[in-house]
Amino acid sequence: MIAGPRRATVLRRAVRVTVAASVGFYPLLYGAGLPVAALYALFAPIAMGLLSAVPGSGPQRASVMLRALPPALVLATSGTLLAVNTWAAAGGMLVIGFLLAFVAVAGPRPAAAAPGLQLFYILACFPPYAPGTLGERLAGLTLGALLLAACEILLPDPAAPSYRERLAAALDEAARGAAPGHVPPQRLRDAGAALRLADVPPAERPAGAGRTDRALEQAGRSARRLLDQLATLGEAPPVPADSESAALLGRVAELCTACARFLRTGSRPPPAGALEQAMRGFQADRVRLASGPPGERLPVEVLRRQSRVLALAESARMVEITVDIATHGGPTEPAAPRELFWYARLSTPRLWARRVLGNVTFRSVLFQNAVRIALGLAAARAVAGSLDLAHGFWVLLAVLTLGRTTAGATWRAVRLAVAGNAAGALVAGALLIGLGPHTDVYAALLAPVMLAAFALGPLLGIAYAQALFTLVVATAFAQIAPVTWRLSEARMIDVVTGSVIGLLCGLLAWPAGARREVHRAMAGLLRACAPLVPVTAQALLGPPGGSRTPPRIRPGIHRLRLAEAAYAQLRTETPGDGESDRADWHAVLIAANHVLLGAQWLPRFGLRPASGATDASAEWARHTATGLVARTERVARLLTAQRPEPAPRTAPESSPDRDPPSPLSVDLEVWLTSLAHQLARIESSVTPQPGTAPPDARPD
Repeated sequence: MIAGPRRATVLRRAVRVTVAASVGFYPLLYGAGLPVAALYALFAPIAMGLLSAVPGSGPQRASVMLRALPPALVLATSGTLLAVNTWAAAGGMLVIGFLLAFVAVAGPRPAAAAPGLQLFYILACFPPYAPGTLGERLAGLTLGALLLAACEILLPDPAAPSYRERLAAALDEAARGAAPGHVPPQRLRDAGAALRLADVPPAERPAGAGRTDRALEQAGRSARRLLDQLATLGEAPPVPADSESAALLGRVAELCTACARFLRTGSRPPPAGALEQAMRGFQADRVRLASGPPGERLPVEVLRRQSRVLALAESARMVEITVDIATHGGPTEPAAPRELFWYARLSTPRLWARRVLGNVTFRSVLFQNAVRIALGLAAARAVAGSLDLAHGFWVLLAVLTLGRTTAGATWRAVRLAVAGNAAGALVAGALLIGLGPHTDVYAALLAPVMLAAFALGPLLGIAYAQALFTLVVATAFAQIAPVTWRLSEARMIDVVTGSVIGLLCGLLAWPAGARREVHRAMAGLLRACAPLVPVTAQALLGPPGGSRTPPRIRPGIHRLRLAEAAYAQLRTETPGDGESDRADWHAVLIAANHVLLGAQWLPRFGLRPASGATDASAEWARHTATGLVARTERVARLLTAQRPEPAPRTAPESSPDRDPPSPLSVDLEVWLTSLAHQLARIESSVTPQPGTAPPDARPD
């Protein structure tokens, strides 16, 4: 059973839906004598308030419902007209089912509204073919939606902190963490974890395709990286006093404070370019000291600490640029490097086109889900029409509500739903036999039965929800037209039929859900990022002069988005019996971000050895970069259950210290060493234990 604040949320939602459905249903049926309008006024709040679990506060949900009303009217009209024959209705269901399911690419709110919109077409596309009742249908639908929107405003859920507020709070923590010893490392990591989209309410996630949402999401990732870097710096062994690092950390703290204020108020932005200027001066001082007389050179451990400070300053600079884009809707200064801020100068339609086209691939879990849902609904409509099932829309409703992203999860849901429907059918049949045609009794029962069903169903589980909803259906339809116990029988047959169709779709279309797809997506992500490692090393160690093309990170960013989508779905899926997945997917995403960011910021300062790097540390860096490519390929092959190459010979943990390395090679050393550690952690999580099969292993 759900406990805590979620229980109060479920109860408030049950009250809102019950009030809206009752206020629309009773006057239209008993006052105006419009049974068709009453039916649509009843189902509109159920569709938009229960089937569509729109996230957010009351005003936010009301806004989504009002914006969804015009599409709902179009869908009800389309269903009414296409009900002329079975195949027209099934063809419309295929197209509409896919489009409404694929709208998940637009973010959590459109995705949550889609199932309810599906119901408006489903309800209208079944016989009788009665275009003359279209006016009543649309009137009832409109009234029900407006009543539910009013209830959302009058009985709202508490508002959650916005992502801007969360980001500002995290930056305040980062500002305090930049002062040594002021904030425990674990507290810094906890502040970063609060920005993880999985831990943010869906309504507050910056998941849209526009510049503002993209910038906020990138700012959150950069802030998380900054907080983790500050925590790592605080855990490092103490080194000799370093005034340059302290000064740059002070600049980082000032920037974080200014960005937090800017997010909250929209005024007094941080001085543009001030931190980057400080970083350039910091790096120039490092090079000057390292190339001076031996007595003035800094110890290697100080150089490594300075490299870590410079890396976290770059994360803070990323925060600065993304906060600027999110607040102004675009950058006020040129956003460099352009590859990381490719979206900053694109129009909103072009950004949406990129989002949609980027997911039109069988490797996208959003596309897979849309295809699965569309095929299931279209097949259900064709079967229900061909067999002339009474109340056949329940077949489609079963497919829509019981379908899961894996065949195993669908089977578990179907078993519970069928058991619940059987129990509900017995009670409803007894009720209809016992009460007979006493409409006044059904009218008195409908509201309390709805309240119990909508409150207890989500709290107790699928079986109870299906049983109680069967009672709601019986008490509602008994008031519209004379019914017998055969109504419960028809619902039972329809639910079983829909369950079988849903199971077949689950078995035939990507039955493992995101489990196999996440293996492929993560392997593709690692392979897209691996070539950037030696390219970055060569760019950093090569001599000055000549034209240098920045590494192409766009393919890696696209792969990163697909991998993140697959990982997000995987988190929502319950493993089946005997299934286990030890892979550290979060570590893969962190490693990919580490490569993509390092490939851009490491070469940006433009400092090169006078005649190329020939010292031992540079040779170590080149050798390690090549070895990391081989190790990345080995991990990718393990992820896809292919036979991996032999493990590469391990390079030293760090570059030789016989000859003090240049600051540039130290920066590269710290980056490569961190990446090597991350890959080792990933490989250990996917390496089969003795006597077990590799993750996602399957026969060739």
